Amino acid sequence: MEKIRTIIIDDESLARDLVKTYLSNIDEVEILGEYSDGFQGLKAINDLQPDLIFLDVQMPKLTGFELLELLDKPYNIVFTTAYNEYAIKAFEHNAVDYLLKPFSQERFADAISKAIYRLENQAEKSNIIEKLKEHENKNKEELNRIVVKSRNKIDIIPVDDIRYFEAQDDYVMIYTKNGHHLKQKTMKYFETHLNPKEFCRIHRSYLIRIEEISKLEPYEKDSWMLILKSGEKLKVSKNGYKLLKQQLGF
Repeated sequence: MEKIRTIIIDDESLARDLVKTYLSNIDEVEILGEYSDGFQGLKAINDLQPDLIFLDVQMPKLTGFELLELLDKPYNIVFTTAYNEYAIKAFEHNAVDYLLKPFSQERFADAISKAIYRLENQAEKSNIIEKLKEHENKNKEELNRIVVKSRNKIDIIPVDDIRYFEAQDDYVMIYTKNGHHLKQKTMKYFETHLNPKEFCRIHRSYLIRIEEISKLEPYEKDSWMLILKSGEKLKVSKNGYKLLKQQLGF
């Protein structure tokens, strides 16, 4: 097979150097470049279309997972990180392997073997995701910011700036203090990854920040209308009304 075209994305120069040193002994791989942050890495992926990416998870500006959310297609990823709690999420993002720093040359070579096998055989995802999920911690990772790509612009939205979410087919419109953004995610995703003390699903179409509530008014028979501080009016379903009662204590 042709050489595996790869790039390295890691904010630590020593970590990048280690990967380059290990790769220098592997003839099957060609390094196209190295990048110290997610924004540089994102541009390189779109420009170079590599076969394999060595990607750190925790980086300033843009994390590894936030970077992957902005790509138009899945890539073969070897995660290189000092944090073991992201393993399940990594394999859900089509990870070839998950290397926990500091990793040995032998462990690194094993990851390369997996990458070669996948590229040669176009192997489907293994059932490792399901096996890992059996041991997954029930506590979901809580979001503190959301990354949105619009044309050539990338916005990083702090969760504290969000007023409410509205479902729009396969997308969710995120309304903030300064405007709105469209994100290709499900309402269920945001419902399960946001602090339930701060957000409430009042309707299948709406997930709102509780602090934004001004008042709740009757609307037709057995239905309610939520008035936000901005003056906007959102319908409340029967189940949403029950959830509001529980969270607001009335």
